[in-house]
Formats: sequence, C-alpha cells, structure tokens
Amino acid sequence: MTQLESARKGIVTNAMKTVAADEGVDAETVRAAVADGTAVIPLNIHHANCTPVGVGRMFTTKINANLGRSVTHSGKGDELEKLAIALKAGADFVMDLSVGEDVKAIRQGMLEASPKPLGTVPVYETISRLKGDIPHMDPSLLLDVIREQAEQGVDFMTLHAGLLLKQVPAAMKRKMGIVSRGGSIMAEWMMENGAENPLYARWDEVMEILAAHDVTVSLGDGMRPGCLADASDSAQFGELDVLGELVERCRARGVQVMVEGPGHVPFNQIQMNMEREQEVCKGAPFYVLGPVVTDIAPGYDHIVSAIGATAAATYGASLLCYVTPAEHLGLPDGDEVHRGCIAYKIAAHAGDVARGLPGARARDDAMADARAAFDWDRQFALCLDPDHARSRWLKTRAFTDEAHTDDHCSMCGKEFCAVRTSRRIRELAEKVDS
Repeated sequence: MTQLESARKGIVTNAMKTVAADEGVDAETVRAAVADGTAVIPLNIHHANCTPVGVGRMFTTKINANLGRSVTHSGKGDELEKLAIALKAGADFVMDLSVGEDVKAIRQGMLEASPKPLGTVPVYETISRLKGDIPHMDPSLLLDVIREQAEQGVDFMTLHAGLLLKQVPAAMKRKMGIVSRGGSIMAEWMMENGAENPLYARWDEVMEILAAHDVTVSLGDGMRPGCLADASDSAQFGELDVLGELVERCRARGVQVMVEGPGHVPFNQIQMNMEREQEVCKGAPFYVLGPVVTDIAPGYDHIVSAIGATAAATYGASLLCYVTPAEHLGLPDGDEVHRGCIAYKIAAHAGDVARGLPGARARDDAMADARAAFDWDRQFALCLDPDHARSRWLKTRAFTDEAHTDDHCSMCGKEFCAVRTSRRIRELAEKVDS
C-alpha cells in the first residue's frame, strides 16, 4: 500500500513514526494529515537508504535543491559533489533535472548517495532519448520513462498534466510566454498534434504506475509566470483549476500529491496566490519556486526569491524550491548551490517563526542568550551556516589589536559595546531594586 492508502486504513507506518519524531508531533496526527492529503511523505519503496521527510503545513517548512547536468555543462561527478554540498547545507529534498546523455546513470548515482527524497521531471529524460536537433515528445515513451524511473526509486515526479490545449493561446499573449521547460514541451506537442495533453488524457495509466511504487506526484506548474508582468493571469489560474481536479483524482487512487506554484510574482500578490492554491487544491501541500519578487537582479536572485519565499512560507507554502545566484544566467556551481540552500533555509525558518509554528523560535531565543553571554561557540553551533559565521568572525579578529578578547566584536569595540553597557545597566537596576 502507499502511505496514503495505509493512512486511510488507520495504519501508522514506520515512515509516519519517523516524521512524527522529527517534527515533535504525535504519530497519529501525522497519519491523519496524510490520510486527508494535507501532508505527504515522498518515499519510493525502492529508495532503500532514504529517510522519510514530511511535507505539509503542520510541519516545518522544507527546502528543495535542484541539481542536474545540462547538455552543455557538468557531469555525473560534478552533480554528486553538488549533492553533497546541498545536503550539508540542509536541503530536505533534491531534484535531478539532468538532460542529455547518461541521465539514468547520473540519477542512479544520486539515488545511492542521497538519504533525502529525490525527484525528477520524467519528460526531460524522454526528450533526451529522442534524436534530432529539436526532438519532440513521444507520449508512449514518456509513460515508459515514468515507469522506469519509478522502478529505479525516484520518490516524487513533476508531471505537467494540468496544462491543457485550450490554455496555450492565453500564454502566448504574455511577455515571456511559457518559461517552464516541461510546460513548453507539452504545449508544443499539443499545438503540433492538435490533441490534448497526453498526461491528462492518460492520467489513469500514470496513476497505476505511481501507485505501484508509492511515488508522490508533484503537479507541475507549466504556466508559471516568468516575469512580474505575467503573474496571476488567466493562463496561470486556468492551469491551477485543472491541478485542483487532478489532486482529487490522485487522492481517489491512493497516490500522494503536492502542487507546484509560481514563479515570478509581485510581493503584494504572494499571499493571494498561496491562499488560492490552498482553496482550489483542497489543502494539498504547496511547493513553490521562490517566488521571485523583482526581475532586475540577476546574480542576486537567491536573495530576491528568498524574500518571496519567506512570504510564501508564511501564507501557505510547505516546500520551497531554492533559487541560486546563477538563476537566469547559467547552471549553478557548488558555491552557488550552497548559497541558494542557505538563503532558503533562512526563508523557511523565518516563515515558520512568522506563522507561529510551535517551537520554531526556540533556536532564535537560544541564539539571543548566547549573544548576550558572548558565547561564540554556542552562537556558531546554533546558526544556519556555522562554517561561514566562524570564518567571518576569525577574519575580523585577525586584524584587530584586541583579537585575544571574546567579550565584544569589532562592530562597536569594547568601549561602545551595547551588550556590555546593558550588563552594567542591569547591575545598576538590581542595586536600585535592592
């Protein structure tokens, strides 16, 4: 049985127990959330070394790191190095978006090396197997690839099944058109063949494959906006309505499902987007890319999108797909993967604090205590990127005459340190009270 089918039968699986322990909640509570579809635990029965991770609003907000080679850059070894970097930086999920040759071997290496759930976009491998300068999707091959990836151990798959033929004209009126790789592939096939999206048309077949291996569906947002001007338009929301239908069909078949979301969205539209998905998709976990809140900061899109991701986590998202400094410029290197992960760990945590998730602020309060006590080792242990924080601290101390002291930093110096001054004020107050 899938996790969803087990939950509906009242069975608390080992995966549910693991998630409950990690999240500090009761296992029965996890089971109930999985049963009603407001939480998912992507965990293919063939991914033997995978640790279960829960996604849903009752849990801490999770982050995903997109990895994978392109046809012009990177390879199997490079992606395994990036995987290690992402995991060390705290990625909860990873996706292999490799295209080109040897994608199956690359994916196998990542599955074996990753103790975290791994996702794919099967249409990428489908296209990579075809010949020609501009290969076109073969629907039967796509289903074969989905089956093979499920058998290999992929935990969740992005499937662009909600982008329908009737929606394509609206997308062509946009500034950027369709910016999703998977979405553009599906749209081109539909226009060339004058036929409906084959994933939508053959959804029952897809469900049979995924149910057999307990693969979680991540309903792709093929119409996600690629610039602020295209956000929240009829193409985006038309697809979302279809995704709501597909959520119901997944649940009816016992297949776990989450929904992907935008994209480029002005900050003031993020809350509406999050709440609309929750309503249309009946509380299915929302997995968002950013959102990117301005289009004019290439090289800094990890910061730009983390601003949007914090709002997304506050108002409805459960899983944040990172954006690296390389977004819109090229394939990220290891350092950019690291920076993207850290930016999104910050966004996820800030969102959890903002929505009042029980225990979310405990680490912040402990940090405040460590700072007040000038306990530097404790501060580094608590922070999201300990190596970077310690390195930056040591860099400053190397160029100060008072490098041997630990009861202040170079921002204010010893004489002007407000924390030291507060200690003296507290002592004076205690004398007055006594």
